[in-house]
Amino acid sequence: MKMKLTCAAAVLCCLSTAALAADVGGVEVTGYSRGGGVYSYNKDQQVKGGLTLGGDLQKYRLGNEGDYGVEVNIAKTFDVEGVKYKLDYMPTKWNSGNVGTEQAFVEMSGLGFAPEAKIWAGQRRLRIQDVHIVDKFLLDYGVNQGAGFTDLSVGSVKVGAALQTGDTFDKKMIAGTSANRLNVDISDINSNPNGKVRVMLTSVSTSGLASSGGSGVSVNHNQSDFLVKGLTNSLFLQTSSGYAALNGQFNNFYNVYTGSTVQEYGKKSNRIADSINWQSGRFGGQAIVGYQTTKPDNSSVTTKDTSLGGRISYAYTNNFKMLVEAGTTSRKFSDNTAAQRLNKLTIAPTIALSPDFWSRPELRFYVTRANWNAAAATANSATTDAAGVSQANTGFGANGRTSQTLAGVQYEVWW
Repeated sequence: MKMKLTCAAAVLCCLSTAALAADVGGVEVTGYSRGGGVYSYNKDQQVKGGLTLGGDLQKYRLGNEGDYGVEVNIAKTFDVEGVKYKLDYMPTKWNSGNVGTEQAFVEMSGLGFAPEAKIWAGQRRLRIQDVHIVDKFLLDYGVNQGAGFTDLSVGSVKVGAALQTGDTFDKKMIAGTSANRLNVDISDINSNPNGKVRVMLTSVSTSGLASSGGSGVSVNHNQSDFLVKGLTNSLFLQTSSGYAALNGQFNNFYNVYTGSTVQEYGKKSNRIADSINWQSGRFGGQAIVGYQTTKPDNSSVTTKDTSLGGRISYAYTNNFKMLVEAGTTSRKFSDNTAAQRLNKLTIAPTIALSPDFWSRPELRFYVTRANWNAAAATANSATTDAAGVSQANTGFGANGRTSQTLAGVQYEVWW
């Protein structure tokens, strides 16, 4: 649920012109935050969460995050003779990192030639659809500098598009390299009663990078009242290549560690995932099953990731829920590398505002138990520091460890 707040201080800090500062009543502040203490964990390796084999859909997040941060979005909309324009700015702060700019853009709508369309320029975080329990948006325009539009009516469907570069407010591409990405998004395609299809097409062009360009196609079908009333189903069929990620973003151009100029290769990926959501009285939840293959352009080995899990919520009272989340994941390889497996279970008595699964804020008191096989321990025995240097015996599988218990308190809130 979004709450509109009047915040003169935020306007004065984030919107610089006198005209905007004078009109403070219509400022909309939305955001997200999570954090809390992890009190029981492996003190030797300081692993407080992130127990995952590394696949996109393999981190079951309840009682398994161990991080903290805040995102605050500040927006102001103006109406000039029926034409609306919005200024939007989102600073973020995660863990011990610096304050960053997640998005900053201007959007216009109500234009005579396309009244319903919203045209924007800047850096916009345009996320479309996620699976919450694994903290992954499966359809996502990404967060890069560019321009685009949404909600253009073409017959009975809606069309959106964006052309973005590889640059962001906080990080430019390294000299001698460049990338552009075109996303085209067609939604509200009627497929069957209570069912709609969405299609996203992605095309990437590059220069000076280890791989060349890339492309992607995603098809998403959302079905309400699936089998029974109150149950929704979301099916994703996705394929991508090169520097086009499965969800519509860029794949990494460089090694992910700060300051690294080591280039990453593109990759060929395929994914099928199906997620269900439900709320029936005091009982709600979400579940997912997924399968994904990935082969880097500079490798002959294909990684095959599977994921199956879910979170259930039962409200004993209007303000007290019990959350239980379980997931089982595996990672296999097309060569003779040993398969990795990891299982995780979390129980979390939770204080909330209402019985609904999506009600926030939540204050969770959790215990997580995870176990994994020897192959997963070997693959996750080390971590890599900010300089890209491997640090032995710092991962969750260090010294042959094959299980761990985490206990802590976490809040999660969005508004």
